[in-house]
Formats: sequence, structure tokens, C-alpha cells
Amino acid sequence: MSGAPVAFDEGDVGEEIRRMLAPFNAADIAMTDDTDIAADLQIDSVDTMDLIMAIEDKYDISIPINLLSEVRTIGDLARIVVQSSPK
Repeated sequence: MSGAPVAFDEGDVGEEIRRMLAPFNAADIAMTDDTDIAADLQIDSVDTMDLIMAIEDKYDISIPINLLSEVRTIGDLARIVVQSSPK
């Protein structure tokens, strides 16, 4: 192992986020990058923070709290994960 930072692919991250959101998808809607996490999946703020913490653990990153206000969709969250990854 070289110890170099691993670059995250936005598409792969989005797919992983959809997998992590599957238990919350009670209406069984087709999730895409444009799926609104709160409105479409009806996920409350506590579950959203649990999701964020799980994502941070999975990717060994820390997502700055000020960036979370920009997150509405799965695609938004995937972009934030990629932006928060080590460079």
C-alpha cells in the first residue's frame, strides 16, 4: 500500500448512499441522484444525521456541518462526500 489518499467516484458514492437509504425507502420509490432525501423519502433530521455519521465512518471523512445545509438530494450528498475526501 502506498498510503496515498483514495479518490472517491461520485457515481459509486451515490450508489452506496442509495444502498444505505434503502431501509428508509418505505414507499419503494426509484432512487436517483435527484431524489430529495427529506421530501421524497420522508427522512427526519435525526435519521439524516445518523446517515451522515454512517457515511463519515464508511469513507473515513468528516463532512463540515456548514456544507450539510446545501444537501437536498442524493446527488448533492454524493458531491459533498467527494469534496470532503482527502486530496
